[in-house]
Amino acid sequence: MKEAAGEANLTVVAIILIAVVVAVATPLVNSLMTNARKRSCCTDSGGVWSGSSCTSSSNQTDANTWDESGYNECIGDKKSN
Repeated sequence: MKEAAGEANLTVVAIILIAVVVAVATPLVNSLMTNARKRSCCTDSGGVWSGSSCTSSSNQTDANTWDESGYNECIGDKKSN
């Protein structure tokens, strides 16, 4: 009976540890996926990812292809600046 109780305790500890790892990893993975999507949308819209925002290129020929409304639509932002 003691062995069965010990196994049950180890199972509970394992479940708790898995829950903690999932609770920590989920926001991290979500943040990474969001940033990757924003960078991709920026590149697809002709912009340059700089720091944490998408801007037009300093190169004059590339600056003409920057589509801010396309970027905002891609990331799901309904407002256009």
